[in-house]
Amino acid sequence: MRIGIVCYASTGGSGIVATELAVELAQRGHDVHVLSTEPPFRFPQGQRGLAFHEVATPAYPLFREPQYLLSLATAIVQLSRRTHLDIVHAHYAVPHAAAAYLARQIMAAHPTDRVPKVMTTLHGTDITLVGSDPSYSETVAFCIDQSDGVTAVSESLRVDTCKSVGITRGIQVIPNFLDGDRFARRPVARPPGDPARIVHISNFRPVKRIPAVVEVFRRIRTKIPARLVLVGDGPELPAARRQLHEAGLEADVDYVGEQHDVVDILSRADVFLLPSATESFGLAALEAMACEVPVVASRVGGLPEVIDDGVTGFLRAPDDLDGMADCALRVLADRSQRDRMAAAARRAAIDRFAAERVVPMYERAYEALLRL
Repeated sequence: MRIGIVCYASTGGSGIVATELAVELAQRGHDVHVLSTEPPFRFPQGQRGLAFHEVATPAYPLFREPQYLLSLATAIVQLSRRTHLDIVHAHYAVPHAAAAYLARQIMAAHPTDRVPKVMTTLHGTDITLVGSDPSYSETVAFCIDQSDGVTAVSESLRVDTCKSVGITRGIQVIPNFLDGDRFARRPVARPPGDPARIVHISNFRPVKRIPAVVEVFRRIRTKIPARLVLVGDGPELPAARRQLHEAGLEADVDYVGEQHDVVDILSRADVFLLPSATESFGLAALEAMACEVPVVASRVGGLPEVIDDGVTGFLRAPDDLDGMADCALRVLADRSQRDRMAAAARRAAIDRFAAERVVPMYERAYEALLRL
């Protein structure tokens, strides 16, 4: 199949999953084209069957803001005419599903154009934040309804979409996934007496509740020697630095910024911390689990579909920071429990969310659209 994948280039889960899907599809022999403003965060160079197309948005004095939706729709039309796309797969409803709908309408008006099918994958904040905003909700609902196929990354998100946006059409749940060979714990040397390592990876947006990360770590640090490893960057990071400084903890923190390869970091981790306000899936948690790191997280959104409480990690109410700290301390205090939980986390990640299990679900969904 000839597949166009439209995604954000940032470090968020939607762009990472879209890029990983493009890579997996190309390895399976499909002709895959990725459209975005720049090469996505984990986009590989030189892979056979995989191409990147930059969407440029020229600035004109007439417009007070860039017209990305129009540029993207035009780019989809031009790419489809050159490569005869079978599928346009829009990751994130706004503006990607809207651009795909507009592109399809343009091509439908030309009898010589081959009009591709459109699949939209919902990742979370396109529904829970943007999609529920009255300024966008009706357009979001329309573009989702007009897609030939729609998927969501968790059952929780599917339900939220139907409730918050008023979608009545069928939505297929296809979870996020990972390459289990790449995301596997590596042997690393840790010196005797090395303090416990608590890791948090995110794009440091408000929904990730970085102040809660700091507070849980502070509670852990009052009981045992520990280090906090913060991976990523975003608007909440400066405030986190101030909070850690005021708590006298800055010497116990490693700020490592955005990382293309987090496996080495996770291979040194003892606990992964994710006290988010909401998570439609929790890709960072899944990657930690695959690297045998127990996860302590909020019981919100799709996280209970990824983490088995008490088996592969712990889930607590978002405001139960004492409970999260206690769970982390339990893992750190009992090596045998930590090893059992780490092994169970790895098994769950591979058995349920490995690429070889999930990517064929997308292929079957594409094939179903082409039969319509």
